[in-house]
Amino acid sequence: MTHSLIQIVDAALASAVERSGHHLVCRPGCTQCCHGVFPISQQDADRIREGLHALQQQDPQRADRIRARVNESLARLDPLFPGDRATGILDEDYEDSQLFADESEDSLGDSEPCPVLDPATGTCDLYEHRPIVCRTFGPPMRTPEGHLATCELCFITASTEKIAAGELDPTVPAQETASNEAFNAEHGLHGETIVAYALR
Repeated sequence: MTHSLIQIVDAALASAVERSGHHLVCRPGCTQCCHGVFPISQQDADRIREGLHALQQQDPQRADRIRARVNESLARLDPLFPGDRATGILDEDYEDSQLFADESEDSLGDSEPCPVLDPATGTCDLYEHRPIVCRTFGPPMRTPEGHLATCELCFITASTEKIAAGELDPTVPAQETASNEAFNAEHGLHGETIVAYALR
């Protein structure tokens, strides 16, 4: 299930990148979307744990650096974590917490770097295993209200038509939801977590 979802998402992203052209400025070293606390599914959490385990076999020192960053992140986030600290599962109303507040001046997690981000290179140490939200961020996507939203660094000079032309396949969120629900049912899981708790 995970593998097929990744194939679908990566194919949708490749298509959106091609249609977006120079308006999509995502590149190695651009880390804006790697800062800020964000929820991930249990399926995402399982995938990044697999990635860390594989990295431990291939490059133990790099894996140890990730674990050190995870511990540093947990030390900062744990007192404010809006959920069960033992399981790492977020409360259903986590979005109302200080850690996830939409307004940047109220959100204490806005500047928190993802522990998988290598600060020296500005790249993801578990890139092949990254969560779905990381795979889909950048190209225009529909909000729940039906508006097209983009990264604030991309599509700066693009017309409305050009933005629409680069839209990520709008069926991806529903396919992701179905895949996550199937994964949770198969493994007896529920809820969402964050990267630091998934990798502790």
